[in-house]
Order: sequence, then structure tokens, then C-alpha cells
Amino acid sequence: MNPNTDQNNSDKIGIALSGGGIRGVSHLGVLQALTDNGIRFSHISGTSAGAIAAAFFAAGYAPKEILNIIREAKLFKLLRPAIGSTGLLSILNAQHLIKQYIPHNSFKELKTNITISSVDLGEGRLVYFTEGDLDLAILASCCLPGIFRPIIINQHMYVDGGILNNFPVEPLVGNCDFIIGSSCNHLPVVTEITSFGKMIDRAAMIAINSSLNTHKILCDVVIEPHGLGDYGIFDTDAAEEIYMIGYEEGLKAIEGNERLKAIVKAHKKLRKRKA
Repeated sequence: MNPNTDQNNSDKIGIALSGGGIRGVSHLGVLQALTDNGIRFSHISGTSAGAIAAAFFAAGYAPKEILNIIREAKLFKLLRPAIGSTGLLSILNAQHLIKQYIPHNSFKELKTNITISSVDLGEGRLVYFTEGDLDLAILASCCLPGIFRPIIINQHMYVDGGILNNFPVEPLVGNCDFIIGSSCNHLPVVTEITSFGKMIDRAAMIAINSSLNTHKILCDVVIEPHGLGDYGIFDTDAAEEIYMIGYEEGLKAIEGNERLKAIVKAHKKLRKRKA
């Protein structure tokens, strides 16, 4: 039995998790807020940081546990490009960490169905992984082109799924009755940019958000914390703050969406009957 799926709820609930570097930790806060209120998922899709959150959550780790793993194992630092590198780096240095915490390394052994998006660099197309080696799919989805060497899977070169779709809602359409989107790349209005790094980060966010609305309309509710634009994608010291921002935004989403409130209310009634 899948503990992340509510067998007593006829609605199949899916959640899509965007990419966004360390800002993706907000997904963990969102997941914690939703699961604390009895919401269970039949399907999760994610890209880049969202793929990490999806895989670890589907493996059975609680969101707070995943946050601790990320902090203690310095996962995002392993995914951070080395300053002064003269060539493409290998992202495979994070492979052992994924296998350490998810030793079965299999989509089939996960407790919830997940889809991980990546881009086939050779064919120039978006690819959705639902089977095969889990670690390679995660790393392919996180593989920033131009910084990391592409991940090779079955003689194909794969890079970050966010290039073509940073908010992979489509795998949930037709498979879920209710779709939640968690996006961590809200673009705030600014009047100045104080560093080259921030300029690059903002340019990337603008490109990422250019097609965001076409994906948002596929969701029944979108959770998009507005405070995350102030954090860089490698601002690892802010992980706890980002987590709490996601958690609070998840609670606000429940209060602000009648369908979510109804799902939570139904869960509470069921729990009382079982007590």
C-alpha cells in the first residue's frame, strides 16, 4: 500500500514541482503543509530541484527529513559549479549520495508515482523519465548545460529539464483529478541589480518564467511564494528560511482554495470515524 496515497479519497491528487536551485527547498515546506493536513498524492512530477524533492519524498522521507539530508550532506553544494573551473564538470559526484539514501535506485520501488523531466540535448526534445535508474534521471534533470557534462543514458545526452519546461505539469494532466503546482521562481519587481551574479540569476528567471502561465492554467491551484526572488539559486545558507516560506505559503493555499479545504475537511472526518 502506498502511504503517500489516500486510498479512501476518490480524488487522485498530483503535484508539479518546478526547478529553481536552493529555492526548490520551498517545495519541501509546501509538501509538509499539505501532508500535515491530510493531503496525499498519487503522482508527483518535477524537474531539477523539484526532481530531487519528488524522488526523496516518494522514497518515503518526510519533507523535514529531506531538508536535513540536503543540509547535512551538502547536496546542493555538490550540484554547484566550481569557481574558476576551466572546463565542464561532472555532476556524477552527487550520484553516491542519492544511492546512499535511496539504495534501491528504482522508480518502481518508490511509494508514489513520479515523473522526472530532462532534455535530450542531441535530439533537442523534452523527455519524461518514469523508469530506469533513478539516480541518473535525477542528475540529468539537474545538469546545467555549459557547466556540467551531460548525463549519458542509453547513448543519449541529457541536461536540465528546465531548459524546455521548468514547471512539468503535463504528466499529471489526465492522470490526476486535482493538480497542485508548486513554483519557486516568482519574479519580483526590482529597481537595481547589485552584482553580476544577480544579473545572471534574474535573466535566467525571466527566461524560465516566459512560459510559466501556459503551465499554470493546467493547475487547479498554484502555490508560488513571492519572497523567494530575493534568494539566489545557490544560497544554501538560507535553506531553513526558504523551507518555512514554502510551509507558510502551503497553509495559505489551503485556506484560500475551497477545493483544498474540502479535501482537508473530508480527511479530518475520515480520521475521526476511524478513531
